[in-house]
Amino acid sequence: MATLSTHVLDAVTGNPARGVEVSVTVRADDAASEAIVGAGRTNDDGRVPDLAPDGLAPSTYRITFATGDWFQAQGIQGFYPEVAITFLVDTDRHYHVPVLLSPFAFSTYRGS
Repeated sequence: MATLSTHVLDAVTGNPARGVEVSVTVRADDAASEAIVGAGRTNDDGRVPDLAPDGLAPSTYRITFATGDWFQAQGIQGFYPEVAITFLVDTDRHYHVPVLLSPFAFSTYRGS
């Protein structure tokens, strides 16, 4: 089984984004629905080190970051209420999905 982690950085301040709610879903066989396979909140370093504790089988997954709630808690009006990234797990290895976040932009990449 594959493993999954994430890291969220506030690109405006250069600091970890602490307290961002994160969830992971897998596309169901009928492709019309999704099931939650993991959830967490970023720690003081902006990380969720073990986001899918039961592991990930090969499939299509979506990791969703509750960015609107996080920005609101910071007293900032952001543009994106959430950031959702869909990715493919195809082998048993570690997947790391980091996000660089600002009120009006975000970026991501496949980390290590």
